[in-house]
Amino acid sequence: MSYAVYLYIIRQIFLVAILYTINYFNKTATLMDIESLRTLLEINRTRHFGKAAEELFLTQSAVSARLKKIERSLGVDLFDRQRRDIQPTPEGRRMLRHAESMIALWRKAKQDVGAAEDTQFQLAVGGIFSLWDVRLQSWSHRVHNAIPNLSLILQAYGHERLLRRMLDGVLDLIFLYEPPQLEEFLIEEIANISLIMVSRLPNQNASQALGNYIMVDWGEMHALQHARYFPDAPPPVQRISQGSIALNFMLSCGGAGYLAEKSVLPFLDNGQLYKVNDAPTIRRNAFAVYLRKNSRIELIRQALSFFNHHLHSSSKTG
Repeated sequence: MSYAVYLYIIRQIFLVAILYTINYFNKTATLMDIESLRTLLEINRTRHFGKAAEELFLTQSAVSARLKKIERSLGVDLFDRQRRDIQPTPEGRRMLRHAESMIALWRKAKQDVGAAEDTQFQLAVGGIFSLWDVRLQSWSHRVHNAIPNLSLILQAYGHERLLRRMLDGVLDLIFLYEPPQLEEFLIEEIANISLIMVSRLPNQNASQALGNYIMVDWGEMHALQHARYFPDAPPPVQRISQGSIALNFMLSCGGAGYLAEKSVLPFLDNGQLYKVNDAPTIRRNAFAVYLRKNSRIELIRQALSFFNHHLHSSSKTG
């Protein structure tokens, strides 16, 4: 049996499973269709039935009816309606996590089943926000160019959400700074990132730079190292989750902070930024994490090999 025939059969099984699931929900009257789940998420986001109705182009009574339908199916209240600011109940918070995963899985299924005929593979990838700036964007371009029949789903989330989405089957491959050491995970180091303190002003020492400081989120270990190196540092003026946002903020508004050395070299060369020479370099290791039992494991390993290809070509040219 050829690989193409095998892939076609897998897709058909996947589609049948989806249709069976939908039919099951209809027959058992659980009534948790995708639109009802979207309504649930919108109520949680707006914390207001009227605003949720506006966003969904529905009447307020329709939004309320959808919520009651889910609550009847589960036999619990999902939101506390006694307060003016609607709050999810403990059961509601748990259901919201499942609703997010179910909608994401449905989107992934629709993309996989409805993919173009010349698309044979799909890979859902998630990464920490700051890693997209310094490593993952260029890697994803190399993967796309090298595997033309691959459909990529690329997403950015925080640490906990990435892990949950992978365990829920929404993501095939995630990139983190601090991977969990669990038996079901396979972990590969993909990059070593050098972070240096830079400032918009020249000739600053670390103590001066910390006076107008931008704390960039490079993970928990970076925060601990930072606290050890600068135990008497004042609270940062700004906190920014992504390196590219911090870089643009620094260039426009001033300040100092730790950024990836590779990303700031052009700005050091042209005098827009200045290295704080007495501040230590902080190194961060980045890791790829995927499930040991993932059916796309060979595709994942092929995609990860392009980190090694890039490293080899860089060492030869450098």
